[in-house]
Parts: sequence; C-alpha cells; structure tokens
Amino acid sequence: MSLRFVHETLPQRVRFASGAAAEALAAEVAGTGAQRVMVVAAGAESDLAGRITDGLPVALRHDEVVMHVPVAVAERARAAAREHDVDLVVSVGGGSTTGLAKAVALETGLPIVAVPTTYAGSEATDVWGLTEGSTKTTGVDARVLPRCVVYDATLTLSLPVDLSVASGLNALAHCVDSMWAPRTDPVDQALATEGIRALAAGLPRVVDDPGGLEGREQVLYGAYLSAIAFASAGSGLHHKTCHVLGGRYDLPHAPTHAVVLPHVLALNAPGAPEADARIAAALGSETGLAGLWDLGRRLDAPRALRDLGLGEDQVPDAAAAVLPVVPEGNPVPVTMDDLTRLLHDAWEGAEPR
Repeated sequence: MSLRFVHETLPQRVRFASGAAAEALAAEVAGTGAQRVMVVAAGAESDLAGRITDGLPVALRHDEVVMHVPVAVAERARAAAREHDVDLVVSVGGGSTTGLAKAVALETGLPIVAVPTTYAGSEATDVWGLTEGSTKTTGVDARVLPRCVVYDATLTLSLPVDLSVASGLNALAHCVDSMWAPRTDPVDQALATEGIRALAAGLPRVVDDPGGLEGREQVLYGAYLSAIAFASAGSGLHHKTCHVLGGRYDLPHAPTHAVVLPHVLALNAPGAPEADARIAAALGSETGLAGLWDLGRRLDAPRALRDLGLGEDQVPDAAAAVLPVVPEGNPVPVTMDDLTRLLHDAWEGAEPR
C-alpha cells in the first residue's frame, strides 16, 4: 500500500540550551518589539521567573495559577492583561501556567513566549483547556500556540523526582496516544517513537541522579517531541479519559495520566499491532505494555487512582462520562463495560488486562 497522508507542522521557534533561559528569553522578547510584558508564573516559581525575566519591560506579574484553568481564573487574568495594556505574555512554569497564558491569548490574541519548568508539553501545542464546574472543555486554536518556546533543563532541577516521573509519563502518554489518535500519520508516529525512546532513556537517569542535567535534557527533549506529535495527531482515548477525570473530579493532571496510560494501552494494543510494535521497540521490550509496566516499576510511578482522590463509587459515573467522548476510529470498539473495568483496574492499581 502506498503512503498517503496530510501532515501540518505548526509554526513555532524552539530554543533549547541548558543554562541559557534568561539570554534566550531576552532575545525573543526583543524580537517581538514588546514594551509591556505580562509574566504568568505561580507563586512557587516567582523567584525563578523573576531571575529569568529581569531586565525585560515587565508591566504585570500574575501569579493566580490553578490546575485545569477554571474559567473564573482565566477571566481574571484576561481582565488584568487588559487593565495593564500588555502586548506579550511570558509564561514560566508547568502545564497549568502555560494553560492560563493560552486562556489569555484565546480571547485577546496576545502572543506567548513559553518557558516550561516541567515536561507537560502544552507549550508546543495549539490546544487549550478550560474548566467550568465539573466539566473540562478543550479546543484547538492557532492563537494559543506560543510563538516561541525556551527550553532550559536547569529550570527543571527543582522539580521533585516524583513529580518529574509523573510529568515525564504524561509526556509519554502524548506519544502513545499519537500512535492511533484521529489525525495520526507516519510523521506523528515517527516523532512519537523517538519521544518514547528519549523519555525511557532519560527518566531513569532523573530518578538515579536528580541533580544531573543529562537525564533531564533527554526528558525535556522527549517531552517536546511528544507534544508536537500530539498537536498534530489529536486526542485519543487516553487523553479523553484523563480530561474527564481531571475536570470532573479535580484529580492531579500528570499523575492521572501516569496511572491511566497502561490500562488504555492494554485495551488498544490488540487492535493496533504496528503501533504496539513501535512502542515496544522504543522501550526495548517484547510488547508495549510490558515495557511501559516495567518502566513504571523502575520509576516507582503512581499506580492507583484511589491514591489520587478518586472514590470507588465514582468509577461508574466516570465511565459513563467517558463513553460519549471515545474518539471515532479508536483501534478497538469501546463499551461501557470496557470503560468500567479499565477505570476500576486503574482505581485499584491492578496490573492492566
């Protein structure tokens, strides 16, 4: 069969250099001609953000960052941007911080320069997400894609090992979902395969040597690859499931992805043998699931949704909420019974079936 596909590459510049965040950020801001910069950074990262934005024309520092970006929080950030007449948003932080910057850009059209401090990957996608009540809504819009990303592995050194593992496995979930997501193509699958290889190589090094840069550079590189594959391929069953869990029950984003991923892989792999073979090869294992489960054991990754705050009595409600958003073209048909079993196994921390 001949190759036939359509692939779109998002327009974005990336600067990747350990220890060079301040210099790279200054060059990017100067290149935009911005005169009134809004810096978005959570309180815990305000000192770091202050260091790398020192000397920039900062008109506003905004630190109200909340997981899953509640609509009310986004509206306050937008109002602050208008009040201070800002012309550029600089985000310094993880996925929630980048998500808030995107929420501002979605309404105002302001450009973003993103400086990630985790492996979330949101900085390399044109996907936004907002939560209202118990419902998380996501969408795609060119306005929210950061114009540039400044990657500096030294900025991840303060990320504790357990959060590094969860964040890195969230990135790996982007790769796995990209193998069979609705718009996937051979380019996405190639990027995702290399992303899995880099993440699987880097994460054990982070665990063994949290202060070393080599492992963190590999994970950051893998996280970027995972994000650009995911941005092109779209959300598969794994991400649809985790968006429901995060928005509906306020579960922590990255650990939820780390717990759910092996169970979705176990469900989908029989219907996507070529994708499973790619995942297995990147992990150096006989099957994708065996490699992923072994990697999680090596990293002492989170295993159970009950440890993250989900109640067993909430599993049926979660399954019912996921069922309507199962993507068309998922590698295998998905029933209510499948989702209930999958989520209960994930709740319990059982080995995936």
